[in-house]
Amino acid sequence: MPNVTIITDFHLLGFSEQKELQILHVLVFTAMYLAILMGNFLIIILVALNTHLQTPMYFFLVNLSIVDLGSTSVTIPRSIANALMNTTWISYSECVAQMLFFLFFMSSDIFLLTAMAYDRYVAICHPLHYTSMMKWRSCIQMAGGAWMAGLVNAALHTGTIFSLPFCSNVINQFFCEIPHLLKISCADPYFSEIWVLLFSIILGLLCFMLIVMSYVQIFTTVFRIPSMANRQKAFSTCIPHLIVVSLLLGTGIFSYVIPTSSSSYHLDEVLAVIYSVLPPMMNPIIYSMRNKDIKAALWKLFYWKHPIKNTNL
Repeated sequence: MPNVTIITDFHLLGFSEQKELQILHVLVFTAMYLAILMGNFLIIILVALNTHLQTPMYFFLVNLSIVDLGSTSVTIPRSIANALMNTTWISYSECVAQMLFFLFFMSSDIFLLTAMAYDRYVAICHPLHYTSMMKWRSCIQMAGGAWMAGLVNAALHTGTIFSLPFCSNVINQFFCEIPHLLKISCADPYFSEIWVLLFSIILGLLCFMLIVMSYVQIFTTVFRIPSMANRQKAFSTCIPHLIVVSLLLGTGIFSYVIPTSSSSYHLDEVLAVIYSVLPPMMNPIIYSMRNKDIKAALWKLFYWKHPIKNTNL
């Protein structure tokens, strides 16, 4: 029987082995976090200040921005602080809270992306019934359901993980991630992984199937549109969504399914950055760069802050 250790704290070893890597870690993560803060806060501000953006599509986008801010704020600042203070320490209770809130925001993210796919499906495939099918009450219920489902999923997994005995307190990751906590548990890792991750994998695949089914219908309808301008407008709102979904679910499920014992240490870190940091940073860019409404609202905000002076020459 392995020796069960009474754990009071954990040590996060991600990006903390060499001083040069610590400096690079701080610079890169600080730049990425500032980009996430500015981009997502800007979307929230633009939608709040512009009444023409207060539609179901942008309502879900605001919820997505809040989720992205939350998921990165529970992992990145702590990792930056540890690198700056040249420490790897995180308390047991902080690790529990970090996992709970990270899973809460990430699970809600997936459910919100599914709701956004349904919104685009109704808008493109059933435009005449959009206002009746996507009423504000229905949108609030879908968003509330996404948040509630994310909370339940996070609570179930956090409770299951931290009910396991641990034989070590060393986590080879920059935040408290499920696969690496399973790796240091004294219980049978295969048995624990099946019970802990099967529920999330099924939910993730179900959401992915619903999103794929929605976009199959969307692309079928779009190819029937005779107007090239309307077709490009439909694609401009759908393609970025598919990119985010594929990046998030693809790398997320892969990093959770592959056994940590057989995966590379640096590969685990890279995958964690891809699914937990890149989508929140990319969302404001891909949803605004090809969105005329967002760009118009941004220009309006900039013009209001810095009006052009009319000078007579």
